[in-house]
Amino acid sequence: MAAKKKTPKARNILTKELVIESAISYADRHGIESLSMRNLANSLGVEAMSLYNHVQNKDGLLDAMVESCVKHFVLPKVEGDWKLEMKKRAKSVRSVLMIHPWLTLLLVSRVNIGDFMLRFFNDTLGCLVQAGFSYKESDHIINTIDSHIYGFTLQELNFPFHPSDYESKAKEYLPMINQKELPYFYHLSKEVATGRYNGKQNFDFGLDIILEGFHPKPKNRKMS
Repeated sequence: MAAKKKTPKARNILTKELVIESAISYADRHGIESLSMRNLANSLGVEAMSLYNHVQNKDGLLDAMVESCVKHFVLPKVEGDWKLEMKKRAKSVRSVLMIHPWLTLLLVSRVNIGDFMLRFFNDTLGCLVQAGFSYKESDHIINTIDSHIYGFTLQELNFPFHPSDYESKAKEYLPMINQKELPYFYHLSKEVATGRYNGKQNFDFGLDIILEGFHPKPKNRKMS
């Protein structure tokens, strides 16, 4: 009887791309706190040391994960309508962050200097500068928009109640609110409890307020 053909071991087909994609999937399923070189190796069926043939260390792995995810961000058109480009940019970033709940924290807590991340910042800056903002103003605008994106996303991902539960939770807590001492909070909660207001926060509402607060100079700025 002929011997069965052996299946190639995972370490023989391991690639950097596979390591990064697997790390992203692992973090999506289990959280970034659970990601370690050992846990990732176990999920791939290989020895932890084999991962170091493809990534230098865990920090290098995290950098590669971030870069792989941010490649899905929409690059603003440098010569485009700045408000429309900032809206497309913001919505694309938020959509990626919602897919990868761990990504926001890595973006705000690490120096991310991958090629695409640098291009993403450069083109965002270029779009605003060409619209007539100074470099200083453009940097402030980017920081303000990104703070809205990251803050809104973190709250959305970590809020203790699902939006579908807002009405029932408002009904539950309404009797506990002292109407005389907290009249405005009481009436807001009552509107949610009675279904007059769904209580859901609106990402575009805040983004529009931010964008309406900035006004570029009429003359385009050229790079010197």
